[in-house]
Amino acid sequence: MPVKKIIEGFLLSATQFIKLEFNLLLKDSLKWFFFSALIGVAVGSASALFLVTLNLATDYREQHLWIISFLPLAGLLIGLAYHYWGKDVVKGNNLLIEELQRPKNVIPLIMAPLIFAGTIITHLFGGSAGREGTAVQIGGAFADQFTKLFKLKPRDRKIILICGISAGFASVFGTPLAGAIFGLEVFIVGSLMYNAILPSFITAIIADYVCKAWGVGHTHYSISSVPRIDGINLLLSLGAGIIFGLVARSFSALNHGLSNIFGKIKYPPLRPVIGGFILIGIIYLLGTTRYIGLGIPVISESFNTQEPIYTFALKLFLTALTLSAGFKGGEVTPLFFIGATLGSFLSFFVPLPVGLMAGMGFVAVFSGAANTPLACIFMGVELFGTESGIYIALACVTAYLFSGHTGIYRSQSIGSPKHHLLKRHQFFR
Repeated sequence: MPVKKIIEGFLLSATQFIKLEFNLLLKDSLKWFFFSALIGVAVGSASALFLVTLNLATDYREQHLWIISFLPLAGLLIGLAYHYWGKDVVKGNNLLIEELQRPKNVIPLIMAPLIFAGTIITHLFGGSAGREGTAVQIGGAFADQFTKLFKLKPRDRKIILICGISAGFASVFGTPLAGAIFGLEVFIVGSLMYNAILPSFITAIIADYVCKAWGVGHTHYSISSVPRIDGINLLLSLGAGIIFGLVARSFSALNHGLSNIFGKIKYPPLRPVIGGFILIGIIYLLGTTRYIGLGIPVISESFNTQEPIYTFALKLFLTALTLSAGFKGGEVTPLFFIGATLGSFLSFFVPLPVGLMAGMGFVAVFSGAANTPLACIFMGVELFGTESGIYIALACVTAYLFSGHTGIYRSQSIGSPKHHLLKRHQFFR
């Protein structure tokens, strides 16, 4: 056979293969653009409604502090709602992680209204909780309905769930890059699902845009001073990262320990009632509402003023108590509070600017507690700018390593151990 014909045949086959591959990729991309748009619009709108309602609840509580005395009653309402209508979704974020790891059943849609109402009630009556858990669960529940509607295959269902999680996280914090990475990173420690990268990013960007299009803004933080990078400053960042990681580990351990204690109460609706009475007593003794709710004013303050040591410790305890007792919300914003105020306090000893230390702690404690260092690095850059990126990255990675194989999400599995010495040890799981 002439060489010319061999070359022509090869080129024809290669062209046909490239054309076929391109068509398949284009078809797959268009499919995920479609799903990303649907999920992004739905979850972004839901997050906007949630954030507006949450702000109204917070403002009402601060103007009518007597409402905190009804916290046990609020706990009873939440407990009864989940006991009679939400047994299948009571695991919250952990249920989403389990379904990502081992797909079984479509997430019941009731997860969305239950977590929405439960979180608003928790904040309205004075619990210490966050908001990411709510947005992530709403996103996951909404997104998974497309599994049933379009009869998606298990591999596509995983991507759908990741998109829902990414959309919820991105829209509630205004950080689309971090939201996209969080959805990819959260369900297996040390592993990413790369075939979901494009849908995750598109959905997160759309959800964030839609939330902002509704006129809902997000809190802005700034680091006013970033020192030059040198060996001493890098070592100081590593040292701070170790402390952030140990505090993240402490929060996870306390949260799980208190959950086990409350779990001994056989009738679940009574758990938040008892927890509510304990919270009321502590709030009364403190004489301030500074440590309940989201705590956004204190977080903002910590970037400019050195906080006392007890600020982060009180928030840590009150949040662990609130969530382990059965009240609803997320852990992330309280972790921002804990990290930012801890970093602010450490600036008294560590010769780095208070704003930089607060920013490092803001994302690093979350990194260690959620085992999501990449998402936290992206979040730090999105929130504080690239100038502090090296310090943020060092703190997040170090905190991730020193938090061990603990975490706020019990259902996380270990894809790649943080260190070979930790391979056999999975604490509080």
